[in-house]
Amino acid sequence: MQKIRNVAIIAHVDHGKTTLVDKMLLAGHLFRNNEKVGELIMDNNELERERGITILAKNVSINYNGYKINIIDTPGHADFGGEVERVLNMADGVLLVVDAFEGPMPQTRFVLQKAIQMGLIPIVVVNKVDKPNCRPDEVQEAVFDLMYHLDANEEQLNFHTVFGSAKQNWMSDDWKKPTDNILPLLDAIIKYIPAPLYLEGSPQMLITSMDYSPYVGRIAVGRLHRGTLREGMDVSLVSRDGNISKSRIKELHTFTGLGRTRTEEVKSGDICALVGIEGFEIGDSIADALQPEPLKPIAVDEPTMSMVFTINNSPFYGKEGKFVTSRHIHERLMRELEKDVALRVEKNPDSDIWHVYGRGVLHLSILIETMRREGYELQVGQPQVIFKEINGVRCEPVEQLSINLPEEFAGKIIEMVAARKGEMLSMEILNDRVQLEFQIPSRGIIGLRNNVLTASTGEAVMSHRFLEYQPYKGEIEKRNNGSLIAMESGTAFAYAIDKLQDRGRFFIFPQEEVYAGQVVGESAKEGDIVVNVTKSKKLTNMRASGSDDKIKLTPPVVFSLEEALEYIKEDEYVEVTPTKIRLRKIYLDENERKRMSKKSNVLSE
Repeated sequence: MQKIRNVAIIAHVDHGKTTLVDKMLLAGHLFRNNEKVGELIMDNNELERERGITILAKNVSINYNGYKINIIDTPGHADFGGEVERVLNMADGVLLVVDAFEGPMPQTRFVLQKAIQMGLIPIVVVNKVDKPNCRPDEVQEAVFDLMYHLDANEEQLNFHTVFGSAKQNWMSDDWKKPTDNILPLLDAIIKYIPAPLYLEGSPQMLITSMDYSPYVGRIAVGRLHRGTLREGMDVSLVSRDGNISKSRIKELHTFTGLGRTRTEEVKSGDICALVGIEGFEIGDSIADALQPEPLKPIAVDEPTMSMVFTINNSPFYGKEGKFVTSRHIHERLMRELEKDVALRVEKNPDSDIWHVYGRGVLHLSILIETMRREGYELQVGQPQVIFKEINGVRCEPVEQLSINLPEEFAGKIIEMVAARKGEMLSMEILNDRVQLEFQIPSRGIIGLRNNVLTASTGEAVMSHRFLEYQPYKGEIEKRNNGSLIAMESGTAFAYAIDKLQDRGRFFIFPQEEVYAGQVVGESAKEGDIVVNVTKSKKLTNMRASGSDDKIKLTPPVVFSLEEALEYIKEDEYVEVTPTKIRLRKIYLDENERKRMSKKSNVLSE
């Protein structure tokens, strides 16, 4: 038995997982640049900090009482399931962090289900017990019920529970008796999480993650399943499809604290990083040089949503971004494929169009947002769900949707979800808030979040996870309102927008540059309307009592990237540049749009 513990952390978004990891690192007396580690070091990606969610899985380790604890942070969103599946392969047990008021949520369920299927031992951490009206004992019961429903075995159901507040830096076995440190949690990890067994024999390691260094290139990260690896050793790289290539380990690293330390050898059970392995993919195995015995590759859930990516060909092309050509975009997507196992990319051979397949709108929008911040300009089409033929029946992805909101809005929301072919499964009332559970086709979720937040005055908390493919549910009503389209390129004037306000709501500010074919607003009626927002007021030296009134403009609607993706119709693109998000028609010329709509009407008939 070894003095190593490999533990993954599971939690719903905003239940305090990242804060808890920070406090565990503090307890391990980690120093960085002679300062104690402080705020949210695990979410070190700019996007993760802004949104308060974990996107990429990360490893750190702490030394406590002579034990090495490898902590693996997992994303909470089902959209990043590709990350989750890989990461759990490295762990022997999991810490399930739940909020003492909210209890286990659907996103927690998604990752927990994967962990239980793999036979990992859980420790439950009931966090935020210092919150008013929290209910730690009921939450512990709810976790037991959830594990029972997920077919946990006897040993998993007999889980140990720790209570506390990560923010206040204390944990205890009894929530009524607060302590002044987090050590009871670390003691529980050493006591209840099994040590990795030391397996003799030829080396076996599954590559479950990768790192990149500008000096040595790609670095393979994984947990050594069996045997010993040494620096300078010859090994075989076995790919998913069984191809074997020879390689040599140039450097061997283990994780210590927030970084990595070079080492001579690594024994089975520890998590390590290998430098010098060429051409590997995530899911490949490292095995003995002479008699390779690969491990079973990771099975990854299939993508359920696709989007068209294309180069930016609007009149404002190249004004705001650094990387604008098809070569740039192609290379960037290929780079992303190397580290994101849940992503698929298909290039259209005749045009500059890529079909990118992912787990959901959030998964794809994070990729677009990251590219945009790196200086890329591109255009993306409406998200489409992926249909499948199963036994001759056309099937579509169905998700479990849960919405938590104040009681008075429940009726409105149930009606809204039902209109999108959602079926209600359950309704629970907890302290004047209602927890609604639905099954809904993935198509129905596109654009739903916006409407739910508007109808509940921003009070609703909504989350969803992929369930399975089910037979096609029928047509869903789309956005009926047409678009307001700019007639010509130029500067939008307040005078022109003021005169057009009765036509609908606008998405642009006065003095903003627009181009012909850009979507500048939403029409109040069905059908698109072409409007001239660049018309300026003709000045005369005559004064008139009626025409010199003060202009009163309604503030424009400003979309976030996800909202824009969920808002557009089939014949529209979102133009994404480092500084702007614009909506536009695919065909900018009005005559061409009319010709194309006639053509599609003839085809549909």
